[in-house]
Amino acid sequence: MIPRSVAETLRRNLQQFPIVSLTGPRQSGKTTLLRNEFPEYSYVSLEDPDARAFAQDDPRSFLALHGPRTILDEAQRVPELFSYLQGAVDETGESGQYIVSGSQNFLLMEAISQSLAGRVAVRHLLPLSYREVKEAWGHGPTTEEWVVRGGYPRLHDVPMNPDEYYPSYVQTYLDRDVRREMGVVKLAEFNRFIGLCAARIGNLVNVQSMATECGINVRTAKEWLSLLEQSFIIHLLRPYHRNFGKRLVKTPKLYFSDTGLACSLLGIETPEEFLMSDFKGALFENAVISELTKASYAAGKMPEFYFWRDSSGREIDLLIEKGGAIQRAIEMKASSTYRPKFFATLDGLGDVLGVPPEAREIVYTGVEAVETKHGLLRPFSAL
Repeated sequence: MIPRSVAETLRRNLQQFPIVSLTGPRQSGKTTLLRNEFPEYSYVSLEDPDARAFAQDDPRSFLALHGPRTILDEAQRVPELFSYLQGAVDETGESGQYIVSGSQNFLLMEAISQSLAGRVAVRHLLPLSYREVKEAWGHGPTTEEWVVRGGYPRLHDVPMNPDEYYPSYVQTYLDRDVRREMGVVKLAEFNRFIGLCAARIGNLVNVQSMATECGINVRTAKEWLSLLEQSFIIHLLRPYHRNFGKRLVKTPKLYFSDTGLACSLLGIETPEEFLMSDFKGALFENAVISELTKASYAAGKMPEFYFWRDSSGREIDLLIEKGGAIQRAIEMKASSTYRPKFFATLDGLGDVLGVPPEAREIVYTGVEAVETKHGLLRPFSAL
């Protein structure tokens, strides 16, 4: 098992909260992480029909049998259990009583917000980060290899090509989550919709265009985007605006949580195909944002990430905010050769946004890290 960075955060939270929740996409390694890092906790999966039926029919007896210090996996399958879970943890108020995990963030968070508010630490686990793989192996793959393969643990545990893994992953996701749990019946259209999302990586979301191309109405397209985001398949990056309310209504940009899945949907199967692809820049941009998002989640924080674009179309790929102030402005360049013009946009807009040169950064595919008068040049491998 490759050690996961979020493990330390989970251990700390178990000393602070009665319940710790871990959500993330299917096959991101949640069950493996929890069972290996917390062997002192008993484990029960509510995917198991017998366990699920027992929890649904007699939740009090179920919790009496599976007392404190239990991992409840795929807990969103029995939402009625959460009300009884509240009573169980309130009896003593002790920390670290239960760990609940699930792959459907929307369903799990709905159950948590209704019954367990204030009693639970909510954490997320995305697929492996480049840093986790690099530290486990002692070296990392090339940037091109990483973008195409992605971080799903299965691809790093057994000899398997991405073109063998991802089509099955999508089919499993469609069958288990979309059809059974989320009630989507237009599976062919939904499958096509996911492909349209991949073709729009790094672009502003145009819901009307996507709905028209997929043969669905705008309302359905919005619902499917929300479903994909809540399932950790895609990530929507909001535009930065000093008025926070306006950020919520402006058009976001679309990215995937894992570039390997995006490459598979785009038919990119090798690093060589990635280097020749029209999507090279967008996929590299996606890879950087994904890595920073994983690092934020591992630390137990919600990413405060935005992009910035002015009326003339000038754009900064990523702004990182904290406490209402911009901490870093980052541009991504899918090139292994540094050119001074890389900093042109950051030089022009950094002063406008009040970002000093030491907080400006270019991430590229080269190997040298250099501090320049314009800002920091950082390799992806050292992100």
